[in-house]
Amino acid sequence: MAARPFTTAVPVPSAEAGPGVGPRLVGWRDRVVLGVVLAAFASGFGQFGEVAALGSVASTFGHVARTGTLSAQVGLSATTLGVGLAVIRLASLGALPLTGLADRVGRRTMLLATVSVGLVATVVAAVSPGYWWFVAIFALGRPFLSSTNALSQVSAAEQTSSADRAKAVALVAAGYGVGAGLTAIIHSLGSSVLGFRGIFALAVVPLALVPLMARWTTETDRFTIATATDHPVPVLGAVGRDFRARLAVVSGLAFAISFVTGPANTFVFLFAQNVVHLAGGVVAVMVVGAGVTGLAGLLAGRWMTDHVGRRPTAALGLVGITAFGTLTYAGTSGALIVGYLLSVFAGSVFAPAIGSLLNELFPTSVRASAAGWFLVAGVVGAVLGLIVFGAVAQVDNRFSLAAVVTFLPVAATSLLFLAVPETRGREPEDLWPAT
Repeated sequence: MAARPFTTAVPVPSAEAGPGVGPRLVGWRDRVVLGVVLAAFASGFGQFGEVAALGSVASTFGHVARTGTLSAQVGLSATTLGVGLAVIRLASLGALPLTGLADRVGRRTMLLATVSVGLVATVVAAVSPGYWWFVAIFALGRPFLSSTNALSQVSAAEQTSSADRAKAVALVAAGYGVGAGLTAIIHSLGSSVLGFRGIFALAVVPLALVPLMARWTTETDRFTIATATDHPVPVLGAVGRDFRARLAVVSGLAFAISFVTGPANTFVFLFAQNVVHLAGGVVAVMVVGAGVTGLAGLLAGRWMTDHVGRRPTAALGLVGITAFGTLTYAGTSGALIVGYLLSVFAGSVFAPAIGSLLNELFPTSVRASAAGWFLVAGVVGAVLGLIVFGAVAQVDNRFSLAAVVTFLPVAATSLLFLAVPETRGREPEDLWPAT
């Protein structure tokens, strides 16, 4: 194992490690953190192909007309697309046991296993003979890649101290965003040559990086120390009574934000290419612009998370996502571009705050399981959001009405942040209730 550039000791409760014993922690730019960032990149590249290539998938397996109903313009009906996307999202429920197993066998083991299997399934989806075959095959890989993303954040949070945690979580979010954005850019510029099949086949590239991830990543000391005396049952029952009230609140927040981001992110490229009819080059420029606003959002969110607080930063980001998501689907190309850029900014402000908060609210012995439940609540929210959004959009092609009905009411859930403690400047060990 390679030596770490520097370490700091963080006191750990005697119930887990004994007095004076603490985990070795690293800086947010350490190779250990970069290893999980690379895994997040691979997860984003694999998962976002579904969104970036949705228009190509619909046109490949349907019949496209330049004008007429929404179904004619897209190739498949909004209901068909919505049900297929809901099935793929529901498949992410399988990420709960996968993520929860990390509380038993370790973060590194599950991270490498999930990213490998998920990317293989993504590559296989490239040869789908029909739409429902595509849905089924892609759905097989979805829970593995979802688990990879969750475990990347858990690993980065556990490897760092309070001073570096928001930076590390923001870097993981950036890794996922770069992977997702790269997929969108490649599809926008090369869809006529690659189609959706070529996009999914390109997942072999991040798959080839798995050995590098294995060399860079290590098991977290927090997990090693915690499991020396504690062996929780994975997943169901792993989050004890003392933590369930907190878990209910953060799961409610996950449901709410995914109720918006599920349809907002999933339909945006289909809306741009098949409804607003933006040229591929314009979409590519829009995605590159989103990379700039996303980076600005991560920098702003990281600074606010460390200086203003986890809760207010996340609440502000959530409200921004709902408002700018509504603007995105207003119906004009200008609104689409501006709304999308600002939505990415708001989501990037939200990411380091919610990632830090989630990982600081739970002890090491159940942290991965809590992340799994957070993910599951998000899956359910995204599925219901997709169904509601798709059903409303199908009426007179009203994407704008669907956005208003689906997105705006969710802003009120930002008040849920008042139900959990502020964790800025504190280590997770300081926040565990007595058991």
